[in-house]
Amino acid sequence: MTSLPKCNEKMATASGDADAAPADIANYRSEIDAYGFRRPDDFDYETYEEFMSRYLSVMARRASKWTQLMGGNHNKAIKKSRKVKRYIRKGIPSEHRGLVWMYVSGAERAKQENPGLYQRLLDGPKDEQLLETIKTDLHRTFPENIYYANDASPSKRSELENVLVAYGHHNPSVGYCQGLNFIVAIMLLVLKDEESSFFLLDVLLARIVPEYYTSQLTGLKVDQEVLGELVKQKMPQIAAHMAKESVPWSIPTTKWFICLFLDVLPIETVLRIWDCLFYEGSKVLFRVCIYLVKHNSETVLKAENFPLLVEAYKKIVQSSQNVDCHTFMQNVFLESQPMSRANIEKLRVVCRQRLEQGL
Repeated sequence: MTSLPKCNEKMATASGDADAAPADIANYRSEIDAYGFRRPDDFDYETYEEFMSRYLSVMARRASKWTQLMGGNHNKAIKKSRKVKRYIRKGIPSEHRGLVWMYVSGAERAKQENPGLYQRLLDGPKDEQLLETIKTDLHRTFPENIYYANDASPSKRSELENVLVAYGHHNPSVGYCQGLNFIVAIMLLVLKDEESSFFLLDVLLARIVPEYYTSQLTGLKVDQEVLGELVKQKMPQIAAHMAKESVPWSIPTTKWFICLFLDVLPIETVLRIWDCLFYEGSKVLFRVCIYLVKHNSETVLKAENFPLLVEAYKKIVQSSQNVDCHTFMQNVFLESQPMSRANIEKLRVVCRQRLEQGL
């Protein structure tokens, strides 16, 4: 098992129950959000209410657009197109989110091409050490969420365990890695289906963020180096400041990448990022990172030493402005331009060679 920084249990934004869309909830002051997370004591209700007063109408319009796109059929296959990409960037209504993730990521196709695979993995021989490792982390997975808490009823822990066990035996090179429990837990809340969550996880780790969760964390390390190069290209003053204070990008961004912004940003903002991640791939992670740094460059540059820089990055992601997921995502795509996939792949080659040579 690879040991990683854990995604914290305290996440917050919308209110209600797991099956309800945030836009359907009138009680903004609820202590439980739409995904079952208990809000922290310092939750900024005023900022949230102001945001929701605007976001409700936005999502109502988006829901109408998606209903037209799908012809009223909640099970209609979604094919990639410029129109779908534009719609996804503007937000997927919660009632369509799971289905859209499955189709645009390729997970639904993999599921259809491998009937019975998930159950065979659950019924097959088991690695006892893997089982023990997974069980150890189950109670650490969002213990303040009403669906994963010790006294949860109904509880999603058994579903979470099944998906992690099946994947660990399906891909022994990864097995189980801390961080996956949180990612799968969110998938189950959105997709509400074990088998679908298994195939979505497989696509995520194999195609979208490969080698992020292997024993050497090669993909993660490479992409953190790539981010450093992108910052040099787009924000040379920030890059120089980080280098001067000897702060590697792995310090502020490991949790950003490994948890795909879980415990870094509010849950509804995270889901908006994941909407784009499953369609556009890992380039979206770089876009979000660049936006966060660029938008808060003044805060970073004012931090005059290593501890203050670390603290500055914590403040960046804890800002109440990040609650407004709609404005956040609009700014991500506006302020991270240009972001060429070819440039990213070129940088990955260079950064991988550098890491392999120990430079």
